[in-house]
Amino acid sequence: MGAAVCNWCKRLEMPIIVFAYLALIPLLSVNMASEIIIFSIYALSYNLLYGFMGRLSVGPMLFLGAGVYGAAMCCVYLTANPIACIAAGIVCGALLGMLLGPVTVRAAGAAFALVNMAFNQVGFFMIQTGLAGWTGGSDGKSLYFDPIGPLDFNKPNHVFGLALVCLLAAFFLMRRLTESPFGIIIKTIKENERRGNFLGYNIYGTKLLVYVITAAVSAFAGALYAIMFGYVTPSFISPARNIEVIFATLIGGRGNIYGSLLGGAIFILISSYLPNIIQRWELFFGLILLASVFWFSKGIPGIMDLFGPKKQDVNASAKGGLR
Repeated sequence: MGAAVCNWCKRLEMPIIVFAYLALIPLLSVNMASEIIIFSIYALSYNLLYGFMGRLSVGPMLFLGAGVYGAAMCCVYLTANPIACIAAGIVCGALLGMLLGPVTVRAAGAAFALVNMAFNQVGFFMIQTGLAGWTGGSDGKSLYFDPIGPLDFNKPNHVFGLALVCLLAAFFLMRRLTESPFGIIIKTIKENERRGNFLGYNIYGTKLLVYVITAAVSAFAGALYAIMFGYVTPSFISPARNIEVIFATLIGGRGNIYGSLLGGAIFILISSYLPNIIQRWELFFGLILLASVFWFSKGIPGIMDLFGPKKQDVNASAKGGLR
């Protein structure tokens, strides 16, 4: 009975996600709903690396920026076809992940975090200064994408539809990865990497593949950002913004793909509305982050569990029913 209910829930999760994001349009706006969706894709990718594999990176903006600028450079210098630009952004992120991954995945803990931050800083410098003749430097580049038949991604409603389809694809990918045997190896790395090696798993290859997938999906979100905003600036690769996706992952719950969607929405809402209420809104932001790290490691889902029935109570009631 429980398995049948679980299967029905999985069948309904996609329609529920679609309905939830459609409901945001009358409550907020089309543009903000699109931004929440795209940021949630970014959070999904980071959650795979940090939440499921346990590798805290302080440089994920590098791959988001690779997607943004990969799509932008394709639009400016090659073709303004939005699908081709998205593909170019994903390829740039994946190639960058394959280039840096063999070095970064050999590190762990603080070393892994700092190496990624260093690469992010190098990428930011290259975009802003080293390749300014191509990227526009601090001024950035304005973008215009060609329509594809009736679809004009210069219109907010069409961008929302594209972003929602892409979110469903990213969510499906993450669910299949984390629930597959490959996902078990990913979780083994987080729990006990040495034991995984002892059991004969290819731990290094798994870490490298997860790193590349994270880079590619982050770049996917970056390419969508380029289409949504219609311009690019170095702020899309700024190391100062790395905390954003870390906050979203912590508040939504590490290792929880639904939490990535929830955390992404909460972060965009806080960063958009809280500055209008509290002048020093970053202080409130920091307090939430500290609480998530020290007391609520499972994020909002963990807080909800505190008010739900305890597992012992559930087991006791189940045994009582059997008697």
